[in-house]
Amino acid sequence: MFTDIGPLEVVTLAILAVVIFGPDKLPKLIQDAMGFIRKVRAFADSAKDDIRSELGPEFQDFEFTDLHPKTFVRKQFMGGDEDPLGFKELKDGLDIKSVLNEEPPARVAGAANMTKAPAEAGAPLPTGERPPFDLDAT
Repeated sequence: MFTDIGPLEVVTLAILAVVIFGPDKLPKLIQDAMGFIRKVRAFADSAKDDIRSELGPEFQDFEFTDLHPKTFVRKQFMGGDEDPLGFKELKDGLDIKSVLNEEPPARVAGAANMTKAPAEAGAPLPTGERPPFDLDAT
């Protein structure tokens, strides 16, 4: 949350805090803020423990981070260590560097079912010949 704050902004906030609250009240304000954060953290931990105890023994390994949308979707689609949808093969088949360097892509083991060879696909058309048109693609 605070990873996008630079050192200059931190110094500016510290100077503003000293100017607004004064050097005599600032340590007490920081101490009160830290106490509040500790209380909120203890409240959250006790709420998590209460939820785990109410769910029963079959949910003792339940992690609340699994409810985060990114983690939940990744776990449901990727299945942990397995790859049921074949995303790993797709990721390994993409070669972004060759596209950026305008090099011909390397042949991949799973690319045998391609309809055109790379040499055919890039061949220029003779003068006056119309490019192929696919009704299903438009």
